[in-house]
Amino acid sequence: MLEVKYQDSYMLESELIKSNYYHFLKRVIDIIGALAGIIIMFIPCLIVSLLIKKDGGPIFFIQRRVGQNGKEFNMYKFRSMCMNAEELLDKLKEKNEMDGPMFKIKDDPRITKVGKFIRKTSIDELPQLLNILKGDMSIVGPRPSLPKEVAEFTDFQKLRLVAKPGLTCYWQVRGRNDIGFEEWMEMDVQYCMDRTILLDIILIFKTVNVLFGDSSAS
Repeated sequence: MLEVKYQDSYMLESELIKSNYYHFLKRVIDIIGALAGIIIMFIPCLIVSLLIKKDGGPIFFIQRRVGQNGKEFNMYKFRSMCMNAEELLDKLKEKNEMDGPMFKIKDDPRITKVGKFIRKTSIDELPQLLNILKGDMSIVGPRPSLPKEVAEFTDFQKLRLVAKPGLTCYWQVRGRNDIGFEEWMEMDVQYCMDRTILLDIILIFKTVNVLFGDSSAS
């Protein structure tokens, strides 16, 4: 029912709350928030960088993701997996616990010891503050997907691409990995229809709890 509702109404996007004021203020919040995050988390990020380097291999993991209106960009993360993680993926696909084109399993053997901690606390996502400063991402928005995942999206699911991807959204504050793919996509489209500055601020505050450990993160 939700799909039909939004397919019929999405052409009215310009009549909703997507004014120039909204986009300007959202960008200001993104820049201030990203700069503040980099300053506040500089020491923890430095420590994490040293621990990852000690484990061997590069500190950062750079991956192509799909952003607003289908534009691709390089997304940054702290490396949380072993060096040959992509090669091992084919052997693990049959254990996938997420429906749809996404791949997620609990206790993924590719995750390093340091990786388990930074994923649990979402510290691995902090380098995306640089993506926010560059304008590729926002603090609040649907998580950016891989090109191969987007290629399998339905037309309805691609509606989530109308918004700039973000660090957090409904999915992060409502259960993350405990939520199925279809419901996740509906939440993202819902956000695209609901988004306001007030909603973004509420989601930012709710997401702060994730930094202190999220039982559904992996």
